[in-house]
Amino acid sequence: MDNNNYWRANIRLMGILLTIWFTVSFGFGILLKDWLNEIQFFGFKFGFWWAQQGSIYVFIILIFVYTAMMRRIDKEHGVSDEDDE
Repeated sequence: MDNNNYWRANIRLMGILLTIWFTVSFGFGILLKDWLNEIQFFGFKFGFWWAQQGSIYVFIILIFVYTAMMRRIDKEHGVSDEDDE
């Protein structure tokens, strides 16, 4: 196991996911809110809906993506705590 490659992959994944998180919460929820509010979505302005609901869905998806990708990274670098049966 190369410890440097493991942490490089881990930090790279975290950087990507945090960038998505920042874009969704700050970008869509604040910066693009006025532009998104011009779109109607289920009877609500889309910017409002996105800030209140849409971003939460993305955050939940990011949790599942992080879990799946870390399992893969752990297995690739031999640090998985799961049984390989």
